Amino acid sequence: MELIFATNNQGKIRELAQLVGSDFTIKTLKDVGLTEDLPEPFDTFGQNAWSKANYAFQKLGKNCFAEDSGLVVPALNGAPGVFSARYAGEPTDDEKNNRKLLTALQGETDLTAWYQATICLVIDGQTYYFEGKCEGRITLEPLGNGGFGYDPLFIPTGYEQTFGELPPEVKNKLSHRAKAVQQLADFLNAL
Repeated sequence: MELIFATNNQGKIRELAQLVGSDFTIKTLKDVGLTEDLPEPFDTFGQNAWSKANYAFQKLGKNCFAEDSGLVVPALNGAPGVFSARYAGEPTDDEKNNRKLLTALQGETDLTAWYQATICLVIDGQTYYFEGKCEGRITLEPLGNGGFGYDPLFIPTGYEQTFGELPPEVKNKLSHRAKAVQQLADFLNAL
C-alpha cells in the first residue's frame, strides 16, 4: 500500500521508515512535488495533524497521513506543546529550542514531561486518528547526539539515558511516535 506522509521533517521521515518496515510504500511531500509548508494553525496535536493530512489529501487526491507531536512540560503550563518545533522562533532550530527550554526550567523542581504524538490518516475520504505518549523527565543538560528535537534532554521513564543517548532501536520501541505508528500499521494491516 502506498501512502503519502505529509511532512518534510527529515527526522520524522527517518524514524517512520524504521518503524513501518517494508509492508508499506511511504512517499514524502517532496517525493510527490508538494513543497509548500503545511498549515498548523491549531492549538492541539490532533487538529494540526488533521490540518496537514487534509491539506495534502485535497491537493493530491491520494491517501495520506500527517503527524503532529511535541514535548509537554507541566511545569511550563504544557509548553512547548504544539509549538515544540518553533519554541525559540523561526527558522526552527533544535539547539535554540533546547536552550530556551532549559532557561525556562531554571529553578523548577518538577521536571516531569512527556512526548505526545497524534497521527491523522485520511484514506478513501475517511479520517482516523492514532495517538502515542511517552512519559519521562527533563535532564538539565543535553546528553547524547542521537535523535532530534528535544531528545538529548528527555529521559524516558524506566531509563537513565536520554533519547539522544539510547540506540534508535530502543527509542523506536518506547517513543510516542512508535506507539502511534504501531496503531496506524495495525489499522492498515487489518484493511
